[in-house]
Amino acid sequence: MAGTASGAIWVHGELAPDGSLAKISTEVATLARTLAGAAGTEVLGVVIGADPTAAATELATFVPRVLAVTEPATADHAAGTIVGQRLAALIEREKPAFVFTGAGPEGRDVAGVVSALSGWGVLVNAVGVAWEDGPVVTMSVFGGKLTTTSQFTTDHGIVTVRPNAIAAAPAEAAGSVEPTTVDVPLSLPQVKVVDRVEEAGAAAPIEEARIIVAGGRGIGGPDGFTVVEELAEALGGAVGATRAAVDAGWIPYAQQIGQTGKIVKPALYLALGISGAIQHKVGMQTASTIVAVNRDPDAPIADFADLVVIGDLFEVAPALLAALRARAG
Repeated sequence: MAGTASGAIWVHGELAPDGSLAKISTEVATLARTLAGAAGTEVLGVVIGADPTAAATELATFVPRVLAVTEPATADHAAGTIVGQRLAALIEREKPAFVFTGAGPEGRDVAGVVSALSGWGVLVNAVGVAWEDGPVVTMSVFGGKLTTTSQFTTDHGIVTVRPNAIAAAPAEAAGSVEPTTVDVPLSLPQVKVVDRVEEAGAAAPIEEARIIVAGGRGIGGPDGFTVVEELAEALGGAVGATRAAVDAGWIPYAQQIGQTGKIVKPALYLALGISGAIQHKVGMQTASTIVAVNRDPDAPIADFADLVVIGDLFEVAPALLAALRARAG
């Protein structure tokens, strides 16, 4: 393996369940490439997995060089702790300046392990990053009520980037993939995966859906989600929900949007019976168009939605569904 530049910006490339590159990693790589250009330094990707080839090849369309580390243990164990150890060993050997990863479940685990093993600081949930003698990280805090701007006090650190905060864009030319070995033993306990359950719902993950129809407390119960699902199907979109609906057991957690759920950025977000509390807003506020149906004209969602229909969702939604079906037929 050719030596890597000291002071480089690294991107952790996360594997999707099918072995491809996770969407969040394409966004993080785009951001890191832009920052490296501003800093005048190298940007490099690192993919660690039982079979890293496909994801590493895809990541190489975003950054000039990618290190691919084959780690069989990730095939039947939770990846975050294992990947974090391998990444920390690479960092110790190659001395990059900053590591960027997604702020999803694996990225958070990886950042925590690398921080614990390397002593590096972490800035989390970045919604924007600029470069001024180092990363200047804008973060959303207090459920989206405030934004903060922070920098590291040292010349190294880890940044986790929120999904859908950056628009992914491949580089003009594809880079190279370099198979790499890490011989440091794994010392932390490993979590064995005993079963993998496929999420039900839309064909594409909710984070990638162009249209989302979401239901909240105003849906009234699990039966109320029937019209939500029918509208989503008619629009070719995905079904979402608030934490209140998930906590009530009306819909699986996989569909939860908000501070403790998924962060989405669809072209259209249709909110049915959702008040628009700040905890939910932080998960969907970057949607291109937000349409809300609510009986309460003073609901918080009226302050930031592009269009608000004041009315009973069980009258408005069926009428909308009928109109969609009539147009389609």
